[in-house]
Amino acid sequence: MIFSRKKKNVNDILEEESKSVRTLPEYLNKAVTIALIVLGLYHIYIGFFGYKSAMNLRATHWLIISMVIFLLYPSRKATLNKVTVFDWIWLIAAGASSVYILINWLRIAENAGMATQTDVIFGIIAVIVVLEAARRAVGPVLSAVSAIFLLYAMFGHLIPGSLGHRQYTITRIFSFLYTGTEGIFGTALDVSAKYVALFVLFGAMLEKFGGGELFVDIAFALTGKKRGGPAKAAIVSSALMGTMSGSAVANVVTTGAFTIPLMKKNGYKPTVAGAVEAVASTGGQIMPPVMGAAAFLMAEMTGLTYGTICMAAILPAILYFVSVFIIVDLEAKKENIQVMADQDIKPIKQILKERGYLLIPLILLIAMIIKGYSAILAASYSMAAIIVIDLIFNPNRKEIPKKFFSAITSGMRGIISVAAACACAGIIVGVISLTGIGAKFSGLMLSVAGQNVLIALLMTMVASLILGCGLPTTAAYMVLATLAVPALIKLGVPLLSAHLFVLYFGSISTITPPVALSAYAGAALAGANPNKVGYTAFRFGIVAFIVPFMFVYDNALLLQGTLLVILRVIITSLLGVYLIAIGIQGYFRKPCNWIQRILAFSAGILMVNPIVVTDIIGAVCLAAFAVITVIRDKKLKDQPV
Repeated sequence: MIFSRKKKNVNDILEEESKSVRTLPEYLNKAVTIALIVLGLYHIYIGFFGYKSAMNLRATHWLIISMVIFLLYPSRKATLNKVTVFDWIWLIAAGASSVYILINWLRIAENAGMATQTDVIFGIIAVIVVLEAARRAVGPVLSAVSAIFLLYAMFGHLIPGSLGHRQYTITRIFSFLYTGTEGIFGTALDVSAKYVALFVLFGAMLEKFGGGELFVDIAFALTGKKRGGPAKAAIVSSALMGTMSGSAVANVVTTGAFTIPLMKKNGYKPTVAGAVEAVASTGGQIMPPVMGAAAFLMAEMTGLTYGTICMAAILPAILYFVSVFIIVDLEAKKENIQVMADQDIKPIKQILKERGYLLIPLILLIAMIIKGYSAILAASYSMAAIIVIDLIFNPNRKEIPKKFFSAITSGMRGIISVAAACACAGIIVGVISLTGIGAKFSGLMLSVAGQNVLIALLMTMVASLILGCGLPTTAAYMVLATLAVPALIKLGVPLLSAHLFVLYFGSISTITPPVALSAYAGAALAGANPNKVGYTAFRFGIVAFIVPFMFVYDNALLLQGTLLVILRVIITSLLGVYLIAIGIQGYFRKPCNWIQRILAFSAGILMVNPIVVTDIIGAVCLAAFAVITVIRDKKLKDQPV
C-alpha cells in the first residue's frame, strides 16, 4: 500500500530541495541539535509559565537561531561542505550582539534615547548580522530590500520633495533599529518568539506522532472512491495539513509525495497534478486554525485576538477549497478519470481505530481558540495533549522521548527561516517608523487613487503580489500593513478587511507567475514544466484573487453581520464559486462553448460579490447560461448516435 512507504520529515525534504543546508561534521551536528532542543524546551516552558521580559524572550530566541544559521547555511555554494573561519566570525558577532542586549537591556530601557557609543557599535554589528543571516536562510531579495530601506534612512535627506526626510545621524539610526522596540527586536521577532515557535512545534509534534500521515489517510479514505479521488484527496489533505503547518511549500512536499504520483497514475496530466497540489497547499496559509506567521503578526498589529482573525478567515478559506474541489471534479469528468484502486485506500474505520486519537489535540486547539484562550496557551496545552494521548493509546511508549525530541529539533529547524525573515523585516518596519515614509506612502497612494477604493485595492494587490514573489509572506505582509493598509483604512475599508486583504495576496503569490514557489515545488514532484504548472495553478486558484475584493465591499464574508445576511452571502458565494469553476474548466455535463463559459464565469463573479444588486444581475446571467445549456443538451440528445 502507498501508505507503507517511509516518509521523510518535511524540513528534510525542504532542505534537500533547496540544496542550501550545510552538511556538518558529527560534533557540530550534535551541537546544533542540542542548541535547537534547548531553544524548543525554552519556548515550551515560556508557553506554560510565561516570561518576565519580552525583550529577553526575543533576544534569546534570536541568539540561538542566528548562531545556528551561520553553521547550517553557507555564505556560498563553495563552502557547502565546510564551516569556514568567516562563518565562525559571523557566529561570534551574532552571539555577541544578542548577548549584549540581554545583559544591558535594563540600562538601555532606563536611558531611552541615550545610546552609548558601545550601543551603536553593537547596533551596527547586529544590523549587518541580520542582513547576512536573512540572505543565507531566506534569500537575497529580503536582505536587498532591507538594505535599500536602510540606505533610505541614511541618505533619504538628500531626496527632494515629499519622499525625503530630515537627516538622521548614524547613532540615531542604528540605536533605533537595535535598542528600540520597533526595529530588529520589534513586533515581528516578538511574534516569531511568542506564537510562531509554539505553533510550529505543535505542527512538528503532531506530524512526528503520526498526525500528518493520518490526515493523508483520512483524505484518501473520504475521497478515493470518488471520481478524481487523488486530486480531491490532495485538496482535503492539504486543508487538514494547513491546520497545523501554515506553510505552502511544506504542504506541497508533504502531501504531494503521496497525492501527485497517484493523480498521475489515475490519469491526471503531470501539469494538472502539480498545479492541483500547489493550489490546495497554498490554501493552508489561509486555513484556520494555523494560518502562518503573518496571521499572528496581524493579531499584534490590529489588536484583535487570534481567534477573531481565525473566525473571520473561515468562510473565505472554505470558498477557496470548495472552488478547487469543484475544478478538479469537472476536470475528472472532462478527462473521464476513474476512482482509485482499492489497494491505495485504507477504510476510514480502520484509520480512526488505529490513529483517530491524534485528532484530539487539533480539536482541543480549535476549541481553545474559539473559547477565547490565548494562542500561546492553546498551542501549549495541545502539545501536552499529544504526549498524554500517545501515552494512553500507543503501546510503544518507549518511542515517545525519541519522537518528542525529534519533533523539537524538526520544529526549531522549521522556525529558522521565519525568525530570520522577522528580524530582517524589523529593519524595514523600523526605518518606516523612524522616517515617517509610511504616512508619506499612504498620502501618495491616496493622491493617486483619489477617493476610489477599487483603485487603491488594485494598487495594494499588485504591490502584495510583487512583494510576495520575492519576500516571505510574513515580510510582505509587514511592509504593506505599514505602508498601504493605513491608506485603505482612510478610504473607509474596515481594519480587519484591510489587513486580511494584504495577507491573502501575499499568501497566494506562491501560485502567481512568474515566481510561483508552490507551483515550482509541485512541478518538481510531478516532473512537469514549472511555468506550465504555475499558470495552471493560477487559473485553478482564481477564486483566491476575487474573494478579497468581495469581503472588503461586504464583511459578511468575514462572518460579520446579521445571521440572515451571512446565510445569503454563504449560499450565493458557494453558487458563485461553482459557476466560476464551470467558466474556468469549460465543462458542465458536456464541453461548454465560449458563450456558456463567459456567462457562467460572469454569473459566478457577480454572485460571489456579496451585494444584492450583483446577486440579481448574476442570477440573470445564470438564467441565460441555463437556457443555452438546456438548448445545447436538447440538440445533442436529438442528434442520431
